[in-house]
Amino acid sequence: MKYFLMLAGVILLAAAGNAVAGELPEYTLVIKNHRYQPSEIRMPANTKVRIVVNNQDPTPEEFESTDFSREKLVLPNGSATVYVGPLRAGTYAFFGDFHQDTAQGRLIVE
Repeated sequence: MKYFLMLAGVILLAAAGNAVAGELPEYTLVIKNHRYQPSEIRMPANTKVRIVVNNQDPTPEEFESTDFSREKLVLPNGSATVYVGPLRAGTYAFFGDFHQDTAQGRLIVE
């Protein structure tokens, strides 16, 4: 019986963890013509978020930020998911590593 109760507890915790993960705020970034659209994302402070990066260009891009330490390759006409945070209030830059002159953006954390 004790084993059964422990197993039931583990299953409930796993289910609760999956429910919480599904409730993360989600933002979408589109890479088109080597630019991020939108170029700014406003997100809540102290909250983990999911950013889905859709690359509509025929070339790869790398979503990168030295401000919040992320690097993610996004294949041509593909998408990638990046988890960010929780971050303190402030402004954090991100860029496309392969097209740094045009692929620029920022997170505004409030």
